[in-house]
Amino acid sequence: MTLAKPLTLALLLALAAPAFAQQAPPPIDARAQRAVVEALARQLTTNYVFPDVATKVAAELKARDARGAYAKATDVQTFARALGDDLRTAGHDLHFNVAYDPDFRAAPSGPHAPPSREDAERMRRDVERHTYGIDSVRRLEGNVGYMELRAFAPAAYVADAITASIKLLAGTDALILDLRRNGGGEPETVAYLLSHFFPEGDSRHLNDIYSRADGSTRQYWTSPSVGVHYDKPVYVLTSRRTFSGGEEAAYDFQTQQRATLVGEITGGGANPGEGYPLAHGFAAFIPNGRSINPVTKANWEHTGVKPNIAVPAADAQKVAHAAALKARLAASKDAEEQGELKELIAAVEADTLPPPNYAPPRR
Repeated sequence: MTLAKPLTLALLLALAAPAFAQQAPPPIDARAQRAVVEALARQLTTNYVFPDVATKVAAELKARDARGAYAKATDVQTFARALGDDLRTAGHDLHFNVAYDPDFRAAPSGPHAPPSREDAERMRRDVERHTYGIDSVRRLEGNVGYMELRAFAPAAYVADAITASIKLLAGTDALILDLRRNGGGEPETVAYLLSHFFPEGDSRHLNDIYSRADGSTRQYWTSPSVGVHYDKPVYVLTSRRTFSGGEEAAYDFQTQQRATLVGEITGGGANPGEGYPLAHGFAAFIPNGRSINPVTKANWEHTGVKPNIAVPAADAQKVAHAAALKARLAASKDAEEQGELKELIAAVEADTLPPPNYAPPRR
């Protein structure tokens, strides 16, 4: 998922799970391809957040089509991939995408209109099937909490689940928030998540998003309605796969100096957008906004979010777990506890933690 409004969910799901996995995709001819490219060019020049770039990209795509660049893309899936690749290459924006999605419907009253009852119910079911974007919540050895968030679905659907997950971990001594497989989602939900990590009454300005559509800039702040607050150390795990809203969460934690980031530089996509219909059943995701962090006055587009502790993504959990335990060790004044922590740290770093023991205790 990306930073997007609810009505783009059908397109985003189509991008994640091709609709023709079990059957041959429909064919497409040169005439239909040209209609799709021309529709994409119009949508770009009308909606892309950087109008000058949009004009150049639209011209480049039409020129490629005129040269026969898509002649070998004879089915809808192959053509969508080729056109999407060219769009990202020409526009230098990883949020760009093209999909064949005949069921896609744009918001009838503009990007800020609420979804229809049918769309809202379909989204609720999708969010539930994906466990509210929460992949796992557990307690690691040494009383370190762990929570993996795969996406930021609309807060109206997932707020209770996020709060309940953090409440389960409230008694831990540190928390690891895993965003290594987080592809993004709603900025309101990112703000809602971060609201749990500041004291009650501590209002934080987290992010702004400029919209080309009306020239407005919307601010995102922590929510005063959150009832669970976690005040222990936080470690955020990142990878190259961390993208869009996942990156915003990591960036917000970092710029607010509330967490230590561990892992890899993130993907580098900071321009939120919408899904737009093209022609012949195709749709495109086009960024129509730009993130502006109130602390840095910049964002993570192209650069990605740089971790405080740079390690391969596969090692990030182990490194963060050990760092949390080392912080406890440094604060401990109990010799027995210090010894236990040293043994545990060595086991974590060596990947030698014992597996769960299901045998009955000795009597």
